[in-house]
Amino acid sequence: MSLTSYSKLRAAVAAIEKLYPTRLADSSWDNTGLLVDASSKTLTYETLELNILLAIDLTESVVTEAIANRASLVLAYHPFIFKGLKAIGQEDSQQRSLVRLIQNGISVYCPHTAVDAAKDGVNDWLAKGISGDNGAVSVLSPTATSLEGEGMGRLVTFPTPVSLKELVERVKTSLGISQLLVAPASGSSNPVASSVAICAGSGGSLFRGVNADVFYTGELSHHEALHFKEMGSSVIACNHSNTERGYLSVMKEKLAKELQSFDLTIEISKTDKDPFEFW
Repeated sequence: MSLTSYSKLRAAVAAIEKLYPTRLADSSWDNTGLLVDASSKTLTYETLELNILLAIDLTESVVTEAIANRASLVLAYHPFIFKGLKAIGQEDSQQRSLVRLIQNGISVYCPHTAVDAAKDGVNDWLAKGISGDNGAVSVLSPTATSLEGEGMGRLVTFPTPVSLKELVERVKTSLGISQLLVAPASGSSNPVASSVAICAGSGGSLFRGVNADVFYTGELSHHEALHFKEMGSSVIACNHSNTERGYLSVMKEKLAKELQSFDLTIEISKTDKDPFEFW
């Protein structure tokens, strides 16, 4: 099949938005969608239909990787462009990356909160990892446009309480990490949980007013974690993007299925990683 790069990009965008509808994104603050369109309506490629690189953050190293892999599209979970740009130059790393992407014909799509709120999105993936297939999962905050199973955050409830230590081990296994931050509930030497509130990334604002035995997220502020601990709840925090990056393998499978009529390559970035490390 010989199509313009513009047509191929539109097919990829349609597949992404079928899986992660834009109506689910929190447009009050988030910047989601096709943020860079470097496609051409006239240039065609006979051999390579699509080449997609998946990442959480579009850093300079990921841009270099995309160019080396001859990617035509980077699907970066976090918005690559968040605030308005008044100029494009070489002093800022984001702006340098933007120039390099366009020079190499690489477009960028950022779905962010649409993936958070989608059914079978990142929060359902986190819920499955910590539930051990033995918990009921519900949506913490359905949106006005939500269908069943859609919305922000998840709440896992267990028929029988599970120890905090067991939940921590489940999280480590599901995320593929060896260390994380834990704030055990005050006043208990061996906390147990009948409910876990979940939010990929940063859960502070979503968790306000929520009652749960454990709050599981990427990051919380010092005072947020202290508040939950003092109220008798425990906190599991894994660093922001560690709660999101493992989901890229699920995203890869879903996209491959949606775009199976194309001769395509979908790869997960090897250089994309959380900026923080446990030493």
